[in-house]
Amino acid sequence: MASGGFYGRGGRGRSILDALKQPVRKPGQQEEQAQAQAAPPVTPQSSDAPPKPPAAPIKFGRGGGLLAMMQKAQPSSQPGALAETAPKPAPTMPFTMPIGRGLGGMKELLQKAAQGRGMPTPSSRPSTATQPPAEPVPSSATVPPHPSAAGAAPCPAPPSEEMSRLAVYERKEAVHRTGTEGKVMPFSANHIRVKCKNSGVFQYDVKFDPVIDSKGMRIGMLNEHKAVIGQTKAFDGRLLFLPIRLPQNETVLHSQRKTDGINVTITIRLTTVVDPSQCAHLYNIVFRRIMSILDMCQVGRYYYNPHTPSQVPQHKLEVWPGYISSIKEQEGGLLLNLDASHRVLRTETVLDVMQSIAVRNPNNCQDDIVRKVIGSVVLTRYNNKTYRVDEIKWDMKPLDTFKSGTTGEEISFLDYYKKNYNISIRDAEQPLLINRPRKKREPGEREPKIEMICLVPELCYMTGLTDEMRSDFRLMKDIAVHTRVTPMQRIIAMRKFIKSINTNDEARKQLENWGLELETETIRIEGRLLKEEKIKMRQKEFMAGPEADFGRDVTRSEVLVAVDLRNWIVFYTKKDTPRATEYIQMMKRVCPQMGIQIQEPIRRDLKDDRTETFVRNLRESVNPRVQMVVVICPTSRDDRYSAIKKFCCVECPVPSQVIISKTIGNPNKLRSVTQKIALQMNCKLGGELWAVEIPLKDLMIVGIDVYHDATKGKRSIAGFVASTNRTCTRWFSRVHFQLPHEELVNGLKTSLLSALRTYHEINHKLPEKIIVYRDGVGDGQLKVVSEHEVKQLATCFKHFPNYEPKLSVVVVQKRINTRLFYQTGPDRIDNPPPGSVMDHTITRRDWYDFFLVSQHVRQGTVSPTHYIVVHDGSSMKPDHMQRLAYKMTHMYYNWPGTVRVPAPCQYAHKLAYLVGQSIHKEPSELLSDRLFFL
Repeated sequence: MASGGFYGRGGRGRSILDALKQPVRKPGQQEEQAQAQAAPPVTPQSSDAPPKPPAAPIKFGRGGGLLAMMQKAQPSSQPGALAETAPKPAPTMPFTMPIGRGLGGMKELLQKAAQGRGMPTPSSRPSTATQPPAEPVPSSATVPPHPSAAGAAPCPAPPSEEMSRLAVYERKEAVHRTGTEGKVMPFSANHIRVKCKNSGVFQYDVKFDPVIDSKGMRIGMLNEHKAVIGQTKAFDGRLLFLPIRLPQNETVLHSQRKTDGINVTITIRLTTVVDPSQCAHLYNIVFRRIMSILDMCQVGRYYYNPHTPSQVPQHKLEVWPGYISSIKEQEGGLLLNLDASHRVLRTETVLDVMQSIAVRNPNNCQDDIVRKVIGSVVLTRYNNKTYRVDEIKWDMKPLDTFKSGTTGEEISFLDYYKKNYNISIRDAEQPLLINRPRKKREPGEREPKIEMICLVPELCYMTGLTDEMRSDFRLMKDIAVHTRVTPMQRIIAMRKFIKSINTNDEARKQLENWGLELETETIRIEGRLLKEEKIKMRQKEFMAGPEADFGRDVTRSEVLVAVDLRNWIVFYTKKDTPRATEYIQMMKRVCPQMGIQIQEPIRRDLKDDRTETFVRNLRESVNPRVQMVVVICPTSRDDRYSAIKKFCCVECPVPSQVIISKTIGNPNKLRSVTQKIALQMNCKLGGELWAVEIPLKDLMIVGIDVYHDATKGKRSIAGFVASTNRTCTRWFSRVHFQLPHEELVNGLKTSLLSALRTYHEINHKLPEKIIVYRDGVGDGQLKVVSEHEVKQLATCFKHFPNYEPKLSVVVVQKRINTRLFYQTGPDRIDNPPPGSVMDHTITRRDWYDFFLVSQHVRQGTVSPTHYIVVHDGSSMKPDHMQRLAYKMTHMYYNWPGTVRVPAPCQYAHKLAYLVGQSIHKEPSELLSDRLFFL
């Protein structure tokens, strides 16, 4: 180990040790002050005293010498540095020092940096060249008034040379990948063009001396100088955005800290001029202000109008109308994505829920209340704010007191709400709800204090729908009357929103201050309609139809590959004996029509419907010769379903079908229900139902989706499904449990390797093209997938000699706010038909992407699916990529029609959901070649 002034590899380690020896900077203290305090006092040295020996030269490690020489050769490049004297001539000696690992790249980077600043590089700079002194930047504590305050003309555009030095944003060329196949059709979208009259937005860096840790205090101090910076601004505590340019590049202001009276110097320095197209984040802040001006309330992420709710009294619900707005730079420029939204709120309070649970279950009510309330989001109508319930304080009551933040006096919750909101709390014995705000720590700030907000259940209203509500068909149907909006109604709502902005003086001024203007109509664009797909069965072919629904043809035709049902067991209770008999007889009638031969099953009559009874009989009856297990349950119970699936998928791997007795209880619908169950059972046995024509040979299609298991500490389960034959009708599946902070790609690599080996066993060769459809990825993870996951997946190919397939990764997003409309007339719009594609104007500027409408809806507005090709190694044409995605939406065997996402994505979702919701363990590998999770 080096010691005594020696530095190791490039000085690393020693420099860290030296830095650790420095004293800790106190809040509000500059680094120079800290260094001055740490420096030893200088004592005058007597002339008689012997001179001190010179300090031993520091010996640099590998790279240190060259770095020091190159730094000496570079002049000061700090912005705003004043040149007091002409710079010294650069050394003319060449770099003859041997360059070690990485130093060549370091030298090249320094040369490029010098060229970017317009300076000669160390190797090319003439020894006699002198640089002109830098122009001094004026800095004064007295700042002239703001131009707008004096009625002066707007500041002219800054010089391009100066702005080129300030600009830090790199503009890349937009990505244009459009197809040509299909019928051209007139479309519209819920996007509105945004015009910007200003040349840009001016970005300033704001520094406080001494340093102010509190973000709120920094904002307050800057607000004291509106006469200088103007009324219109956006400030996050460090960066300041203004629609105009201040008279000077560096403006110095003075304020006083109110807590201790210390004078604070505020330095505002111009850093760059941001093009309007890159100010989307800023303009979205402006629109949030406009929403507040229009008296809309934020619930969750979006804004809603609490003044015009739609009541659903029979279910104790009300629906708030609202809007979703987002400005982004798309391929067609700066566009506002605007969509009508609805928020379902419950008119019952948390106290109502607590009391109803206490009446139903008086002995164990607290546990039930905790399960119902903890984690839910509640709304307090006295201030229209939402809070997440993190805890219930059973020992706290509204009679308890707390210290008021304004007066400092002790006051009870009862008196507080009466005094501030004129609300009288009726129940003084109810427990209090606790919300702990999750505050992000700002750079430079201390760790935030953990605050606790106490809420009274009587004043908190439940939001959202429970699982019981979602399973109530009548309730969901009544809500759909208010939430399922037709395309024409959406257009009318958007026009109403734009009109409300233009007629509101304060809202309109917010846009004008930033130079923004909205068009009054939605954007009109041309899209394409892909051809209908041909569905192939065993003995016949037919077209999918204009609505892409071929359920009737499937049930009247023989399936592609049938697996005969010869050894199967049916479990049911004595109460359901008649229904089980009718179901078995119907299976014998419908299966031969679909090409499936069936024999009489083994019947197991259970004495009761306890979960233990079902599992015990399964253990006694199931053996390796059993093909299929059918369990008819009297009611829907999650614990019983999970126990059955855990036994059939993990303990004793066998395909299983769970049927609720009510499903087969209607004689009029028994035939159609039994046909669907028979098709599902054939898939679970390894059969194939139908196929579409896929021209690509040696192709593997992969689907990936992630389920987040809240009961296991936010553990994630990744479902992986891959095709194993040419027609993409047989699938291989795996799951991977992802622990917190663990990379998902590690499990995906293992799954892909297993899928490639299985593909080789079946086809005796490896696939030449691999298309991965990746679901469950947000916008913030696109770069992670494209730059990290793709490279990691590609390392799997090294396990096979001389194997380099063409890999493409497509991110599938279905939770989007974009809507497409088919322009059927001048003032009439409708839902676009299945197969509609939009691949320009409203697509991403920096990504290869497209929107695809794959399914038909009879109510409301259809939602397109967004496909983003984050890695295009297959070199497929955009037409082929779009057509393949549309073909895959026909291949989900649980529905004889098209679905929103490609079939492998939906399969991966079903697999991950089953494991995360019911099994909580990895299924047996013996089931990996079948769709046992349907």
